[in-house]
Amino acid sequence: MKSILITACESSAEKYGAELAREFKKLYPEVHFFGIGGKQMQKQGTELLYPMQKLSLIGIFEVFLYIPRILKILNKTIKETKKRNTAGAVLIDAPDFNLRIARKLKRQSIPVLYYVSPTIWAWRKNRLKTIKKYINKMMLIFPFEEKIYKEKQIPAVFIGHPLIKKTRTSMTKQDFFEKYGINNKKRLITLLPGSRKSEIRNHLPVLVEAAKKIKTKYDCQFILKLSENIERKDVAKYLSSLLSSVTILSQDGCESMAYSDLVLSSCGTANLETALLGTPLISFYKLSPLSYHMGRRMVKIEHFSIVNILAGKKVIPELIQKDFNPDSVYDHVSKILDSAEVRNKMISKFRKIKKELGEKDAAANAAKELEQLIFPHASAASDFH
Repeated sequence: MKSILITACESSAEKYGAELAREFKKLYPEVHFFGIGGKQMQKQGTELLYPMQKLSLIGIFEVFLYIPRILKILNKTIKETKKRNTAGAVLIDAPDFNLRIARKLKRQSIPVLYYVSPTIWAWRKNRLKTIKKYINKMMLIFPFEEKIYKEKQIPAVFIGHPLIKKTRTSMTKQDFFEKYGINNKKRLITLLPGSRKSEIRNHLPVLVEAAKKIKTKYDCQFILKLSENIERKDVAKYLSSLLSSVTILSQDGCESMAYSDLVLSSCGTANLETALLGTPLISFYKLSPLSYHMGRRMVKIEHFSIVNILAGKKVIPELIQKDFNPDSVYDHVSKILDSAEVRNKMISKFRKIKKELGEKDAAANAAKELEQLIFPHASAASDFH
């Protein structure tokens, strides 16, 4: 039985890992996945050496504090690859951790697929040298990235974006509202504070104060969608003054985004999910001051949200650091809710982004790439889905 290392260090990467494992096991049911991830990867048969929460950190200063833990996890993971005679590895996002893993895997002659390119188009372009040296092939989720890798003669392929196939509702608006006792006569706003506890600490107090201000103008209600690794107890202390107006969900995330009048989301995968579902959106992010100022000096991009990056211009508001405050959130919410023209223009741009991402089945294509890596003779090159 062949073993495959798979590492996913945060929520969206873990979903991609689970989907890849599911698709690959359709081709090779006997293969055993092991590594770092979460509950969804476990459901697909992945043996977890460590839960992803152990590596779910954000910010330069925060990571610095946990270096001993990170090194322990890295070394234990590499030790396990030696014990298990590992046939290959899939490393998903998290370049600070995964490129170090890749370097050590190279010494063992273990072939490596990397899923989700580091943002080398935004900062640390020198990572391309490391990627060329230690990664067998890069699996890209944005079409514009192919050109960058081709220019550097690094094996890479656009496999499609994983969200295209999975960002869909499974119940009607009426059924969703009835399930959670939501009033269909009131406006609905979904709050997405983030998937890390540090993001909850930085974002939720501001969102709560903003929500209180919003309620003074609009007869509205709120959904707080929790990430899988965030529990109710992690958010309860922030919500005491808003509890009667908030429905806390741990599932049905697509429905909450699709059937809301507006989504307030931290920068990240949820921004793109919201855009694909066609709901007006405001993005935000707040780091520790030290992490932000150190990072800002290195980042060479005009926009922070992937929605604006893909659009090539400002399509949605971005409230970053000091701009993310209750008054600013309230002002931007008012501009969107009070203007059908603003909402429709935003939704039109979202449709264009969705069209440009195409219809490829990323999970199935990732499984095919892994097959070609591990079973090159059994795998015939086939057209992507």
